[in-house]
Amino acid sequence: MSALPIPLCVDLDGTLIRSDLLFESALILLRRNPFYVFVFVLWLLRGRAHLKHEIARRAEIDPATLPYDERVVAWLREQQGQRPHVLCTASDAALANGVAAHLGLFDDVLASDGTRNLAGRDKAAALRERYGDKGFDYAGNEYRDLHIWKHARRAVVVNGSTGLARAAGDCCEVERVFEAHRSGLRTWAKALRLHQWLKNLLVFLPLFTSHRVLETATTLNCVLAFLAFGLCASGVYLLNDLFDLDADRRHPRKRLRPFAAGTLPLSAGIVAAPLLALAGLAVAAWLSLPFAGVLACYYALTLAYSLRLKRIVMLDVVVLAALYTVRIIGGAVIIGGGLSFWLLAFSMFLFLSLAMLKRYTELRALLGSDKSEASGRGYAVDDIALIQSLGGASGYMSVLVLALYINSTASEALYRHQQVLWLLCPLLLYWISRIWLIAHRGHMHDDPVVFALVDRVSRVVLALCAIVVAGAI
Repeated sequence: MSALPIPLCVDLDGTLIRSDLLFESALILLRRNPFYVFVFVLWLLRGRAHLKHEIARRAEIDPATLPYDERVVAWLREQQGQRPHVLCTASDAALANGVAAHLGLFDDVLASDGTRNLAGRDKAAALRERYGDKGFDYAGNEYRDLHIWKHARRAVVVNGSTGLARAAGDCCEVERVFEAHRSGLRTWAKALRLHQWLKNLLVFLPLFTSHRVLETATTLNCVLAFLAFGLCASGVYLLNDLFDLDADRRHPRKRLRPFAAGTLPLSAGIVAAPLLALAGLAVAAWLSLPFAGVLACYYALTLAYSLRLKRIVMLDVVVLAALYTVRIIGGAVIIGGGLSFWLLAFSMFLFLSLAMLKRYTELRALLGSDKSEASGRGYAVDDIALIQSLGGASGYMSVLVLALYINSTASEALYRHQQVLWLLCPLLLYWISRIWLIAHRGHMHDDPVVFALVDRVSRVVLALCAIVVAGAI
């Protein structure tokens, strides 16, 4: 009688998928209610297995959207039928069973059960108890898997370092090594969305409109304010991506974001997000406490937007417009100048138009698909005509505010040739009409503010506006 084939036991987190289900499920609960963090501590007091079980009971993860390591999945399909496949993971059984059922590649599942945390030495003991010493092969990705490889027949090293592969070879025969995907500076730059820092150039607007750009100390303070806003914004972008994993993975482009795609570990984002925010607030506090207060309000509003407000129809676009305006307020505070009613009114209408344009673009992308609603936004495709109407009207209102400002005594005090400023109105009317036409034709980037800063025609319009303002001075 022939001996039964040696089973291949495969780890889940970091091996089969480029993510960690404990972090994934915990983030789902924190997005639902941030105060869950205190509950996590109470659950952890009863052990890691209990923590995982309680979180898994309350969080639903769609296995179809997880970032699988396709190399490992393809290899398992090749191995199917040659030997039994066992999914062996420290994640809770409820989540592991869902993954196994989705893939259809596993004959059995061993996972944490609320009492026993199946990791490291405990996983090694469970495998030895079931299959005997050297009675199984094991695929893993981290150093604590060495406890298991000491008792395995063969090792499969996935996404591990060269040192880990060498250490695994000291324990048993290494059957195969799947090289690790390294996350470099470009990956971090994408996660931090450094290109979005262009929006923070708005802090310089009060400096220019007050004609104080030649004051070296004031300009340097604005540069530091720009940095502070950027650090806080990147911290929130990381949190936003961590909380939006499921929605991003369903989006044709956002699924490539580092955390959604699994090219950056979730743990790195969880650590980096608060550190970036604290660094930004520290820079702001060093500049001035009033500016730190503005930045703190910006951070709180951005965080509220990421957690909840962006899912409330119409309130989301108002908040987006307000966030742009807060940058201008921060710039006014840092130069010690008063807040201009005209500048705030103009920016609110203009950025409300751009926020509407962002939503319009998202809905426009859904036309022709089988989706009737934007994922996680609350808007339906049928709303597209209304969004277009409101956004265009808001943009034109900003031109009206500009025209009223040009005709006011406030502009007389700053400009010797006030009438020259009227040239700004047709330029702005052209630009607003053009970007809405581009969006209507389906050629708009999903972030119109970034589009405006990189689009050649938009830069020409901006240069012409600068020439007009200089001529009016």
